Amino acid sequence: MPESVSRAPPRVWLLTGYKAGDNNQVLALAEALEWPFETRQFRYRAWELLSNRLLGITLAGINKADSSPLAPPWPDLVITAGRRNEPVARWIRKQSGGHTRLVHVGRPWAPLESFDLIVVTPQYFLPARDNILHVDLPLHRITRSGLDAVGHEWSGRFADLPHPWWSVLLGGDSGPFVFTPEKAVQLAGWLNDVVSREGGSVLVTSSARTPDAAWAEFLDTVQVPFSAWHWGESSGENPYLAYLALADRLVVTGESMSMLAEASVTGKPLYIFDLSDCPHDHAGRCPPWWTRWQNYRFKPLSHHLAMQLAPRRMRRDVARIQGRLVDSGLAVWAGAEWGDSRSVVAQNAIDIVVERVQALFPQNTSD
Repeated sequence: MPESVSRAPPRVWLLTGYKAGDNNQVLALAEALEWPFETRQFRYRAWELLSNRLLGITLAGINKADSSPLAPPWPDLVITAGRRNEPVARWIRKQSGGHTRLVHVGRPWAPLESFDLIVVTPQYFLPARDNILHVDLPLHRITRSGLDAVGHEWSGRFADLPHPWWSVLLGGDSGPFVFTPEKAVQLAGWLNDVVSREGGSVLVTSSARTPDAAWAEFLDTVQVPFSAWHWGESSGENPYLAYLALADRLVVTGESMSMLAEASVTGKPLYIFDLSDCPHDHAGRCPPWWTRWQNYRFKPLSHHLAMQLAPRRMRRDVARIQGRLVDSGLAVWAGAEWGDSRSVVAQNAIDIVVERVQALFPQNTSD
């Protein structure tokens, strides 16, 4: 094709859902591709899991009246994440006569051959295949230049707090991780010790998953100077990005892969607080999981049962990502010493993923 003839970029649809972490990865990839895209959002019916598992390629699980319309012209590319969107993505490709390419971020429930590309991180046990791209950390939209701009805007708001600033990012209940008040007290107690010894103050934010009881115990226990922002209750702009930008040290609860990935690119010392019932330094010396009352909630119970009974590719072990961060020198466990010789900046895998997606459309690459 002559150089003077421009190729139209692929038509891209993003399928987003209710999980902010999934949506963030889908948006990160779409923005990095620099192709125009449209977003489709869906509301799901209570029986969506049953219909999806039994029927596969179906729209039976969505409430069409409250969801984005699905009509031609059909997209060339669909980028999706999350179990609930899989049947919709496959339905779109069927309507397109097989033309639409499907890129799924995370572990799919559908057969692996249902997707042209799967982007997956180490907590999932997917095999090595041509259509599966394994990356170390979740995709994200954080850049150093973006953080610098946020830091410049926010730095004066905490001028009355002494340095170093310990930014503490609290997650919450997820899979086998239950953020109990006792764990919140443990984390705040460690911060009291280390911040009192080294000086400084704490900038702490909760998340949508942080239990109110754990948040309250953390605030009641912390004794060093601090600034706190409570998700859903505190007024004003969420300071999450500012805390990333301004941190001299970062402390992240270990159940959140998204927060760990975003914190790991700041270039600041990163401490992982282990929310598991059997921390890394107690391996082999903890009572069985079924002896703890908090594990009889739906999410931890279903996780423990899945790890014992489900097929290997349907299991999930976040400790694999935590361990990789620690082993590579990108993080240490809370309570450990940060070594000066550590490599502290993680590379965003977005460029590698972009290349693989572009390879699905060779007609849109330069000759």
